[in-house]
Amino acid sequence: MKIKTVPVVTETRAENLRRSLEQQIVRGELRPGDRLDEVELAERFNVSRTPVREALHALAAGGLIEMRSRQGATVSTVSISMLLEMFQIMAELEGLCASFAARRANTAQRRNLQAIHERLVRVIQDDEPEVFYEVNREFHEAIYDASNSEFIAEQTLALRNRVSPYRRYVTFLPGRMGATLDEHERVLNAILAADSAGAQAAMRDHVTLLGDNLTDFIAAIPPSVLKSA
Repeated sequence: MKIKTVPVVTETRAENLRRSLEQQIVRGELRPGDRLDEVELAERFNVSRTPVREALHALAAGGLIEMRSRQGATVSTVSISMLLEMFQIMAELEGLCASFAARRANTAQRRNLQAIHERLVRVIQDDEPEVFYEVNREFHEAIYDASNSEFIAEQTLALRNRVSPYRRYVTFLPGRMGATLDEHERVLNAILAADSAGAQAAMRDHVTLLGDNLTDFIAAIPPSVLKSA
C-alpha cells in the first residue's frame, strides 16, 4: 500500500514578519502610535522591502496598524469612545464563546482550561504581572478554542488583538489580578458544570468595564496612545 505524503506548508517571509509584528503589538512591545519604518524593518528581519510591504498591508487589513500616504505605517490608535465600544462588543463575543464552551467543550479542552487556571493561581502568588498577563491571554484563547465555533473564535481573537495594547492597562490596575482570578473561577466552574447561561453571564461580567473600574481604566491610559476624538 502506497502511503501518501502530506506536503509541508511553510510560512512565507511576509507571513512570518506579519506574525512577529502582530505578537509585538499584542504584547505591548510596539505601542499605539509607534511608527513602522519599511527600511528599518527590512534590515532588522533581513528581508527585502517587498515582504515588509505585504506584511504591513495584512496588518492594516486586520486593523492593527494604520497606513497613510506620506506618513507611512503606525500602530493603530483608537479614541476612548471607540475603545469603550470595542470592550462592549468583546464582552458579548467572549460571553458567546464561554456559552458555547459550556455546551461543546470536550474532555481535553476542559482539562486544559483547568490547567491554565491553576497556572494563573501560581503566577499571582509569585507576583509576576507580565507573566500573569500572558497566562490570562492563554485562558481566554483556550475558551475561544473550547467554543468549537471557528468563525466566532476567529472574530473574537481578531478583536481581542486590536484591544490588547489597551487591555494591558486593565490587568495592571491595583487589585485587578486578584479580581480576575475570582472572575475566571466563576467562568470556569460554569463551563465545567455545562451551565451555558451562567458561563455567558460570568464572562460578560468579567470583560465589561463599569463604575470605578471604567474610571480607573480611562485614567490609566496615557493620552499619547489615544486618538483624539
